[in-house]
Amino acid sequence: MKEFYDLIDKIYAELNSSDFVNTVTFGNIMDVDLAKQSIFPLAHINIQDATFAEHTVTFSMQVIAMDIVDESKEDKFAATSTPYKGLDNKHDVLNTQLGVINKLQQELRYSVRGSLNADDYILDTDATATMFEDRFENLLCGWALNLTITIPNNEISVC
Repeated sequence: MKEFYDLIDKIYAELNSSDFVNTVTFGNIMDVDLAKQSIFPLAHINIQDATFAEHTVTFSMQVIAMDIVDESKEDKFAATSTPYKGLDNKHDVLNTQLGVINKLQQELRYSVRGSLNADDYILDTDATATMFEDRFENLLCGWALNLTITIPNNEISVC
């Protein structure tokens, strides 16, 4: 099914074009060497299932955008009167990685401006992003984006 390859390639290219992503991976997140610090910030694509209709295939997937939180012994934000930001860059990581997945879902949104939409990739429902902290090793945090994408099913032609 060529459409599956095309979908993954398009999402990979969109994520890889971000200034806030160094590495894009696919498959089981546990197969990714998350201890290797040079790969971050990282975006990960995981297809969860596919549903077949008469002329379409709908994929449920999750895209995770994450980065390492840098901890500091001194309060970088003391002079800016924002004590809730603490002793690390967690807010910066969450902000940039939310931007990565927001841009992806906007490109998939059903509209004329979405470049992925021009190739018949349609985001069926509202995408949902869930923030996570310390979900993995290395003090990683970021966002997990759950989305459903429908594409034409051109595999078999019926005469």
